[in-house]
Amino acid sequence: MPTIEKASETLPYKTITVPMLAGVNAQEHNMIAQFNRCFNSEDVFLQAQNDAILVRLRRADLNQMRAAVDRITASTTNNGTNSATNALQKSLQAVEAIKSYGLDGKKRNYVGYNRERKVIDRAQKERRRGRHYYANEAQFAQDSKEPPAEYVNKIIAGDSLTVLSKLPDNCVDLVFTSPPYNFGLDYSETPDDQRWDDYFNRLFEIFDECIRVLKFGGRIAVNVQPLFSDYIPSHHIISDFFMRRRLIWKGEILWEKNNYNCKYTAWGSWKSPSSPYLKYTWEFIEIFCKGNLKTKGDSSHADMSPDEFKQWVNAKWSIAPERNMKEYGHPAMFPEELATRVLKMFSFQGAYVLDPFAGVGTTAVAAKKSGRRYLGIDISHEYCDTAEKRLNSILM
Repeated sequence: MPTIEKASETLPYKTITVPMLAGVNAQEHNMIAQFNRCFNSEDVFLQAQNDAILVRLRRADLNQMRAAVDRITASTTNNGTNSATNALQKSLQAVEAIKSYGLDGKKRNYVGYNRERKVIDRAQKERRRGRHYYANEAQFAQDSKEPPAEYVNKIIAGDSLTVLSKLPDNCVDLVFTSPPYNFGLDYSETPDDQRWDDYFNRLFEIFDECIRVLKFGGRIAVNVQPLFSDYIPSHHIISDFFMRRRLIWKGEILWEKNNYNCKYTAWGSWKSPSSPYLKYTWEFIEIFCKGNLKTKGDSSHADMSPDEFKQWVNAKWSIAPERNMKEYGHPAMFPEELATRVLKMFSFQGAYVLDPFAGVGTTAVAAKKSGRRYLGIDISHEYCDTAEKRLNSILM
């Protein structure tokens, strides 16, 4: 029996076990040795055991493998070995059956093809480029304060600028909100069709207060849908505002609503490049950090399960729209599931969560159910009454 070179013991291989019920005969041992001499053992290697073949795979050109198997099989005297079921043929069939692989030229990659590409010397390159350079000169105070008791676990009807002025600096852990869209929706007590410059000026006054009351390392997450019919990229305008205020862009979540009805309500120039109208079934959540990407907290107060974490770090969240908007009398609610994910992903239990455009209190409801403190503010007394009823109905 010929001596067979060994596969590397240090390289990672994908290993396939090919059963050989009749065992591996001497002729097949010889064929395996010929096969291994045709290929680099760091790419593909066959090892014979008593009743199986181990196929060690890292990468392989299947055309070359087929040619080698056919050539070796045809040139070897069978001596009772069936050419259709011999060790080489069965090993080749096992490799051909693998449907998950990467491509490297003509070779199929079977190991490491789906790993994220790593940047060599990442820290050094980040220093050279200037990591979040737009926020590096920010001088935010790092001391934290407790919010006044009269503003904890409250829904307050009033102007957000006025209410927020009563809060001390650096007392909020997370802001999660969805400001009025300015689409012309029928909100309870506020117009939703202001001039865009007036709308953003007012919005940014409130966001400035949110930045002031946010703790060092705290997060602001804003749910926003651009008004494509007016060609107003609200998510970009809002993100630019926070960057100019020296907050660090943490990321962007795409909230896929799967609202397929909206796909076919407008086309623009039909079948023409003249002015096609693009439709969207998703909204955005823009996330920013004050002073530091890392927030302080006790790890025992993190309340995501392993499966939730693995699912949610993929920044496309497929969540159905709120179905009870008529029941609550609000035309543009986000679902409780969306708020729950944001709160659990970006704050610890016990955190103080602010929503300056609270509507009917979905953020507050998610906060109460997940063991967080909250403050919801809205100009509409009607919405605040509804929010209070929702909160009072929660049994803890």
